[in-house]
Amino acid sequence: MEFKTVIQELEDLGTEQNRKIYRRHGVREDLFGVSFGNIRKLQKRIKKDHALSLELWATGNHDARILATMITDPKMIEEEGPRHDLLESWAADLDNYIIADAFAESVSKTAAAREKAERWKQSEKEWIGRVGWTLVAKIAMKDWTLPDEYFEELLSTVEAGIHSRENRVRDAMNSALIAIGIRNEKLQERALRAAGNIGKVDVDHGATGCVTPDAAQYILKTVNRKSKTR
Repeated sequence: MEFKTVIQELEDLGTEQNRKIYRRHGVREDLFGVSFGNIRKLQKRIKKDHALSLELWATGNHDARILATMITDPKMIEEEGPRHDLLESWAADLDNYIIADAFAESVSKTAAAREKAERWKQSEKEWIGRVGWTLVAKIAMKDWTLPDEYFEELLSTVEAGIHSRENRVRDAMNSALIAIGIRNEKLQERALRAAGNIGKVDVDHGATGCVTPDAAQYILKTVNRKSKTR
């Protein structure tokens, strides 16, 4: 699909109601207000188009950037070499948690995922730090080549530093704690201890109905549900 056609479709699909919802979640004014369902339908028609993703991201429009993360080609990113300049460039553009999470999903499909998680989780910039810890959660759920020791060290980092991190980074670290805790029994025990030591994690979700899950309760509930389906 041509760039102009895609932009026009996004604009036509936007609604004021969705714009209001996105604004409550911290999205700035450059947006059409397209539902994720409609963006996914558009993505299914486009499939992968790396060149188009670059054009969409360059607009600065929120909806266009969400679509860009869905149609970018991980193989094209990997061909850029060890610096992965495109990922660094896009990371620097992040300005809300919704686009940060969409970007993290895209990065998780590249060979650079673990490298970027290690680097970005330490960032003092809220959105980049959030992506780093969101990647940690995705790695915990998908990468079975890593030893428990790798995640035990991450749990120690969460336990020691979660309360001092930026608002949306705390949320992502809590999610990483949960993801590690449901990985296996050994890590579950360690994650539950960490959750107990951490206590309540305060995250300001703004004027939304979102809540931060209690990590220990969520881990136990998920593990229990999994055991019943085996």
